[in-house]
Amino acid sequence: MNIKIVLEGKLKESFYKNGVFEYQKRLFGMVNVVEVNSIADYIKTKSNAYLVAMEIEGKQLSSEEFAYKIREIEQDGFYNEILFLVGGAEGLDKNVRKTAHYSFSMSKMTFLHQEAVLILIEQIYRAFKILNNEPYHK
Repeated sequence: MNIKIVLEGKLKESFYKNGVFEYQKRLFGMVNVVEVNSIADYIKTKSNAYLVAMEIEGKQLSSEEFAYKIREIEQDGFYNEILFLVGGAEGLDKNVRKTAHYSFSMSKMTFLHQEAVLILIEQIYRAFKILNNEPYHK
């Protein structure tokens, strides 16, 4: 399953870029970060993608529940990729939120969008460790 974190904006700070790159290496390139000017425009061509809106009002999951959610999407068989949609300073466009298949919140706290990308990719890495019964999780 192809997984992308779609960021409206850019990863600017080197420490965020380095952290994201480290998890991309650990995930053997299975997760990519796509920087775009407009998520709304980007997703118009993604008819077979499962869209996850990252927003504070979304459902909060434990790491285990998050892992099983990824597996559930993969096993569905309909989608060829999962897109985690991370808005910029103004958050996600309301039409993007309506289009999304799922709304997910990492916390009730607000994070910088660059910070959210790093936390999210680490949680995706953790999810794969959980699904493979590997010891990283604890």
